[in-house]
Amino acid sequence: MDEYVIVSDATLDLSVNVIKEYDIRVIPMGVSIDDIQFLHHPDEREISVEDFYGKLKNGAVSHTTQITPAVFIDFFSEILDKGQDILYIAFSSGLSGTYNTSQIVIRDLIDEYPDRKIYVIDSLCASVGEGLLVYNAAVRKKDGMNMDDLREWVEQNKRKVCHWFTVKDLFYLKRGGRLSSIEAIIGTALKIRPVLSTDDEGKLIVNSKIRGSRAELDLMMTKLTEEGCDIASQTVIIGHADNLTQAKELEKLIRDRNLVKDILIERVGPIIGTHTGPGMLALTFIGEQSR
Repeated sequence: MDEYVIVSDATLDLSVNVIKEYDIRVIPMGVSIDDIQFLHHPDEREISVEDFYGKLKNGAVSHTTQITPAVFIDFFSEILDKGQDILYIAFSSGLSGTYNTSQIVIRDLIDEYPDRKIYVIDSLCASVGEGLLVYNAAVRKKDGMNMDDLREWVEQNKRKVCHWFTVKDLFYLKRGGRLSSIEAIIGTALKIRPVLSTDDEGKLIVNSKIRGSRAELDLMMTKLTEEGCDIASQTVIIGHADNLTQAKELEKLIRDRNLVKDILIERVGPIIGTHTGPGMLALTFIGEQSR
């Protein structure tokens, strides 16, 4: 039995195959669609990603909920009862209260399980950026890195994860307070797309605005080549919200130039998709320095 396990939450947007291969434990998160409640699991047992975006395109309204203390207690206790330690890499505190809730729970669990280690790390990342951080941690665990050393590696590298993404429908960002109504109306009419990233506090920021699908791809290629650290040895992640065609176009551009070691194309699930809407395109990689 492994001495410790890596835990994250359903915002990491990694495929179930990757999660199983590296034995990543994922806490499901709640989403309501037209007031019907679902839990989003990596295996999509309650609602598929396709069904989710289909509902949004048909006018459904979705909302997300944080992980409750009770869910944390049940999830962590099952692992601790097996004699395993926990390294929990959490959704950015700049975007959710999930990390803060977990800290409260973990303080109580440490008292209940004094012989076990429970580390919680604020990833300062989201979606496939969080997924990239967790994936790199899981690779190192599989290669034999112990939990204390891995904890240190994650803390040292979490701000080096570069997130670059664009959205198609600005009204999802408007609803979340990232754009004003006027900006959303004008931007949609002119097909202007905001370029978003995250800052050192893990908060979402609008970096710039562009027009057209080709400009999105060009921008992401530029960011990868200018900001990436030793990208020839990296596995990078392309994320998309019901936008596989454009994700594959970006993959081809990167592969044609033989820029990276490998590429994972991952679907953005309902938790993040609620706030970005269909059409989001993202590229994440490890950068040269802190954001």
